[in-house]
Amino acid sequence: MTGTLAGALEARGIPSHPDKLWTEAEGTIEAPERVMRLTTMRVTYHLRIPQGKRADAERALAVFERGCPIAQTLKGCVEISHAWEITEE
Repeated sequence: MTGTLAGALEARGIPSHPDKLWTEAEGTIEAPERVMRLTTMRVTYHLRIPQGKRADAERALAVFERGCPIAQTLKGCVEISHAWEITEE
């Protein structure tokens, strides 16, 4: 998902490297039917963006999941929540 977000940011003229984008993720493993599986995933994206690019960054964050093959694969199987922290440099 981070790679797809990086592409969405780059398409809007927001550099994603070096050290401009990193991700923290945590998940919950449960056994609702006596078989362990990942049920939820919380992903936090940390972005350092140029001044004046916040609206573009927020737009990328709002839409990137639609084009992300991993997110689309997990959709309906794992509840994914996204959060972000944006720092303008």
